[in-house]
Amino acid sequence: MSQISVIDHALTRTKPLSGQLTGIRRVPLLLYGILLFCVGVGMYMIGVLMILPRFFLNLNALLLPMNEWIVWYSGMPIMLGFVLTIVDLLLFYPARRSTAEVRQDPIDNSKVTVALTAYNDELSIAAAVEDFLGHKLVRNVIVVSNNSSDATLERATVAGAITFNEPAQGYGRCVYRCLSEAIALDETELIVLCEGDRTFRAHDLDKFLAYAPHADIVNGTRTVERLRQHTTQLSTFMYYGNLFVGKLLEAKHLGKCTITDVGTTYKLCRRQALRQLLPTLDAGINLEFNAYFLDRALEAGLSVVECPITFHQRVGVSKGGNTDNRRALWVGSRMMLGIIFNWKRGFC
Repeated sequence: MSQISVIDHALTRTKPLSGQLTGIRRVPLLLYGILLFCVGVGMYMIGVLMILPRFFLNLNALLLPMNEWIVWYSGMPIMLGFVLTIVDLLLFYPARRSTAEVRQDPIDNSKVTVALTAYNDELSIAAAVEDFLGHKLVRNVIVVSNNSSDATLERATVAGAITFNEPAQGYGRCVYRCLSEAIALDETELIVLCEGDRTFRAHDLDKFLAYAPHADIVNGTRTVERLRQHTTQLSTFMYYGNLFVGKLLEAKHLGKCTITDVGTTYKLCRRQALRQLLPTLDAGINLEFNAYFLDRALEAGLSVVECPITFHQRVGVSKGGNTDNRRALWVGSRMMLGIIFNWKRGFC
């Protein structure tokens, strides 16, 4: 065999290895590492707490073997999670980060179409519509009532909004209808999604516009302490739970984003990005839709940045995932399952 043939043969043999490494790079090792580490710590804490029934309920002989097994083997997921985390951060993270310059894509026309979700928001919807219509950059306000049983639709119409009723119940369906109607209106390059309960305000549009040249989607984040009203439906438990889920999503798309808030509706999107993204979305995803939306956007290669926004106490009664900590835990758990299992039905 000639020397050239030997070299060609060697190069041919190395190609599959390159493909395998590319495949490994795409596996969210950091995400799995964090989850394994949390499982290990959880096992260890259970082992520590088992001391109480062992000694106070005289169950030492029965529980001691199980207790020792849990504490001993809790180290395995902790170490495996640590290894996966180190591998992803040290080996694959530099290659995953974008090598492109910071995006600076000017907006030709800074006018926006605002689409508000609403469900039994008759106490707040008129003020929300008027707030946004009063902003100099807002051309139109769309309100989609998710089959409200009160006067939400009528009050939004009187306030000057373009109104629609979405009869299929569910937060995801309402958001999907909002974005679809905003695209169909076809009057502005920028579309803003928000809620009609007065938790968000129109003055934050100026912040969104400042970030707009750098992204396809600007996601509002409620995590800046001094920008949150003292009394809101976002409890301390929900605040840190939301932050944790956001970091799981960030770990899944390592090097592509910084995510601190997966639960906020308030976001700005480029029309073209929504045209690309919307056909890939399942409107049947309910209260977890915002996390799902961000996950799918990042998977599609869209650029997502976060913008700090103000957050206020809502007008009326909360109907979403913020009604109480127990429901928030349920919604957050479904978000995590969706992120881990790629939103397959039966897992979330």
